[in-house]
Amino acid sequence: MDKYIKQGDDRQRKLCLIASEMSLQESLNRFQRQQEKCQTTLTRITTRATLPKVVQSHKATPASNSLAPSKVTASVKFSNDTERLQHINAIRKSPVGAQLKRVIGLLFETRQTLTPEEINEACYVDINSNKALFDSLKNNTKVHYDGKRFSYKSKYDLKGKDQLLSLIRKYPEGLQVMEVKDSYPSVLEDLQALKAAGQIWLLSNMDSQEDIVYPNDPKVMIKVDDDIKQHFREIELPRDMVDIEKELQKNGMKPATNTAKRRVMAQFHGITSKPKPKKKREITKRTKLTNAHLPELFQN
Repeated sequence: MDKYIKQGDDRQRKLCLIASEMSLQESLNRFQRQQEKCQTTLTRITTRATLPKVVQSHKATPASNSLAPSKVTASVKFSNDTERLQHINAIRKSPVGAQLKRVIGLLFETRQTLTPEEINEACYVDINSNKALFDSLKNNTKVHYDGKRFSYKSKYDLKGKDQLLSLIRKYPEGLQVMEVKDSYPSVLEDLQALKAAGQIWLLSNMDSQEDIVYPNDPKVMIKVDDDIKQHFREIELPRDMVDIEKELQKNGMKPATNTAKRRVMAQFHGITSKPKPKKKREITKRTKLTNAHLPELFQN
């Protein structure tokens, strides 16, 4: 009886060992398939063209060439490329806004029309597998989508300095630089060149601290005699804004301000326009002196 019980226990142990070996083998096979999948992904990424080749013009390359499979030049080991895989995974798991900014930055720098696959190869953002990102990119005001490819869209479609100057001359009241600075990559350099050539005026807005560009009308480039300049400078203006506004109205011009009305409203609400006393800045040991070579300035 004991003999049969012992044989049954041995048979049960063998069955458990066989089941464990089968489970282990299945896990190893599953891990191997996963590793081969990662290997294939990394091989495709490394053998594809880099960013300058990805963003090349579609006009220069026939459509048939773009669909041809690329030739594998070297194998990539999964163990040697783990860091890159982690970087790609971090990008694709980042918020939609971060991925959107990355794609728009790519389109802005390249100024090319790119397919979702080319964008994925260039900056590792998979648009096709992220519907929220795809919709946000398609509806973004800075992106143009023709149904197949994405490209950067600026407010003014300018290609060079001549078109930039023509646009500026259409705005004699001034054009904000921020509205044209993304039209093409070298627009800021062209603005400085036009300014140096005397074709435009580039000024800063005192309120917003933003640059505004004005056309320099060649018709107003006239020479004024010195006696006329002197006579203009000798004209004394009224010191009170109310008197200035009255003089403007006498000459048929509408003042931009209404000082009398403003003063009445201030008195009605009990607001007095007392100038704030200017606090005198004292010189201490921590004061940074920029004119230390002139000690007589600091005697008092």
